[in-house]
Amino acid sequence: MMLNERHILSQLLPGLAATESVAVGPGDDCAALRTSGGGPLLLAAVDQVIAGVHFLSEGTAPERAGAKLMKRNLSDIAAMGGTPRWALLAFAARGCSESWVLEFCRGAADAGMRYGTPLTGGDIAGLERDGVAASLTILGEVEESEIVLRRGAKPGDLLYVTGWIGNSFLSEHHLDFTPRLAEGRFLASHRFASAMLDISDGLLLDASRLAAASQVALTVEQERIPLRAGAVPESAWSDGEDYELLFTVPADAAAQLEAEWPPGFAPLTRIGSVSAGSGEVLDPEGNSLTEHRKSGYEH
Repeated sequence: MMLNERHILSQLLPGLAATESVAVGPGDDCAALRTSGGGPLLLAAVDQVIAGVHFLSEGTAPERAGAKLMKRNLSDIAAMGGTPRWALLAFAARGCSESWVLEFCRGAADAGMRYGTPLTGGDIAGLERDGVAASLTILGEVEESEIVLRRGAKPGDLLYVTGWIGNSFLSEHHLDFTPRLAEGRFLASHRFASAMLDISDGLLLDASRLAAASQVALTVEQERIPLRAGAVPESAWSDGEDYELLFTVPADAAAQLEAEWPPGFAPLTRIGSVSAGSGEVLDPEGNSLTEHRKSGYEH
């Protein structure tokens, strides 16, 4: 039976205890913690990859699977406007060779070093049945005055996305993507983004999460969505694993953002706007986009 992640989290998260040291608790892309020495907030996130769920058990090179694990965690740091610093890897498997395990771990470590994030430790264990399950914990930093959360969107803001959406699996983008760290830092340090997250479970589902966190409605113009090569507009809503940034910008800052967006960054596309609401994602005619579509990638 497939676990219902959203249902479990809706019951679990409200009961989790928080202290004064927790600046941002569960429910965003990272937790943000205040350390005893002061200074930047410590960002902390954990994510995993499982063979047969996040990558094909047969035909996926282990170093690419390991790199994906690192990069999907880096994408969470990007979504908060932070800078990644360190990572820890926990790996469990059965039915694969020692060389496969080594290449997976080296793939994660090499990907981390490309983004200044050394793999500093972890754990390796066996499984009772054949399979691979690996989890990575990432730590980063961001100034408290610059952190971008999911809950900051306001009516009148405009909605933007980086890069392209859809066809992530067949194009193998889900393995070879570039985490948008530079773009996230730019948006945070220049105070352009009012709310932000990374698109991992599908544009529609993640847009719904941003809308719900901010307690607003998002209007999305489908014809503006930048489609990855081979993507179909209808399925691009829910394909998932895009690892692009979805964010809102105050309308009076939009022209400056577009003028100052660095040429080496991923393309920037305005796809909609923000209005008063309570978590809806709408088309320009005001119709709900969540009622007649698969909302996103459930796993």
